[in-house]
Amino acid sequence: MAQHSARPIPDRYLEQQLTSQGLGPVAGVDEAGRGACAGPLVAAAVIFGDNAVPVLPHLRDSKQLSPTRRQQLAAEIVDQAVSVAWVTVDAADCDRWGLQAANLTALRQAIEALTVTPGYVISDGYAIDGLSMPSRRVIRGDQQIACVAAASIIAKVNRDRIMIDLDRQFPGYGFAGHKGYGTLAHQSVLERLGPSPQHRMSYRNVAKATRVG
Repeated sequence: MAQHSARPIPDRYLEQQLTSQGLGPVAGVDEAGRGACAGPLVAAAVIFGDNAVPVLPHLRDSKQLSPTRRQQLAAEIVDQAVSVAWVTVDAADCDRWGLQAANLTALRQAIEALTVTPGYVISDGYAIDGLSMPSRRVIRGDQQIACVAAASIIAKVNRDRIMIDLDRQFPGYGFAGHKGYGTLAHQSVLERLGPSPQHRMSYRNVAKATRVG
C-alpha cells in the first residue's frame, strides 16, 4: 500500500536565513474568510523576532487544527511573539473594492498595524504590492513557515469569534456553525431568509437569493 507523505511542519528556516542576511525581523501575514460569502475578511501579521525559536510543537496551518487547538495556540502565539496584529475588512468593503483588492488591503493594514516594523514580509500565496519593505509570497506558506502559520491561526480565531458574535446579532443564519462559508445549510437558509447586512452582495449565490418573497 502506498504511503502518504506527512504534512510539512512549519519551521523558521526561511525566517532565519533572511535574518542572517540583515533582513529581519521577519513578519508572516495571512488572511481568513476569503472564500466566505458572509462576514468580514480578517488578516493577521506575526513577528516572532530574530533570536528565540518559538516552542510551539503543535503549530500548523489553521485549517489543519481543531477550534480548541487553534484557540490554545493563538494565546501561545500572542505570548511568544514580538508583535501580533489583526485587522478586518467588512462585507460591504469586500463588495465595494472587489475581493482581491480587499484581501491585499487587509494584508497591508495588518502589516502596518504591527508595533514592530518588519524588515521583510512573507505572505501566503499572494504577492503584496505597496509595502515599504521587501517581501515575497510563498505558496502554501501557512503549511511551511512558522510566522505565516501563526498569522493564519490569529486570523482564523478572530474571524471565528466575530462570526459567533454575528450569529447572535442575526439569528437564524447559522453563522456560528458555518462561519459564513457557502455550505448547503447556509445556502438553504439564505434562499429562505434572503441576505443579511453581513452577506457579500457581489457573490453570485448571495445575489441570487435577494428575491425572497
